[in-house]
Amino acid sequence: YPVKPERSKIDLSAPVVREASKCIKCMRCIQICNKVQSLGIWDLNGTGGRTTVDVSFNRVIKESDCALCGQCITHCPTGGLRERDDTAKVRLTMHAKDKITVVQVAPAVRTAWGEYFGLKREEATMERMAAALRRMGFDYIYDTNFTADLTIMEEGTELLHRIQNGGKLPMITSCSPGWVNYAEYNFGDLLDHLSSCKSPHEMFGAILKTYYAEKIGVDPKDMYVVSIMPCSCKKFEKERPQLTT
Repeated sequence: YPVKPERSKIDLSAPVVREASKCIKCMRCIQICNKVQSLGIWDLNGTGGRTTVDVSFNRVIKESDCALCGQCITHCPTGGLRERDDTAKVRLTMHAKDKITVVQVAPAVRTAWGEYFGLKREEATMERMAAALRRMGFDYIYDTNFTADLTIMEEGTELLHRIQNGGKLPMITSCSPGWVNYAEYNFGDLLDHLSSCKSPHEMFGAILKTYYAEKIGVDPKDMYVVSIMPCSCKKFEKERPQLTT
């Protein structure tokens, strides 16, 4: 019988995208999700020649309790699972004359980007990365390290406030959106222990659209902020309704 690659509609509304035609049914995504992440998002569906890997219990990613950690993506050998590509959105806006484009880069990205291009450690400098981003068309370039420090200060202040005023203890950091998702789905009794602070990249976005926009005399609506992050869950976090106000 001829081999016919499996076909399915690709859903781009979720940060994790599955392209069925590339799946070789090695089940690595199932193993990592079950045995390491303990979430059980992926499973085998169907029987015989109809057997396929899909979201368990006939769900879709958006309606599952997936933490969007991205481990299934890193363990998929064929690219059948990957993060949603949003670069087209960035390109369309980056060259718009009425937009001010600002990019923030996570510390993990600026230390790993050179490996992708085969650069030596001495060549993959922050300055060279910033120059490349400038050539691409970004008006302002920042390191998310700045708001990582702010997160430490804000969470430290919140912890002192809780200690002094009888708040919920212990306090658990909220800087990882993947961890926040995991807690919401699996440990609802711990939500009061989570810090109320935004993650560093969301905190940077808020500062850029308020303080910085006023400082450079730009309407926040005309400012387009791009986050270059190592985590697929950041794509979901930026769309959370709780963080859009």
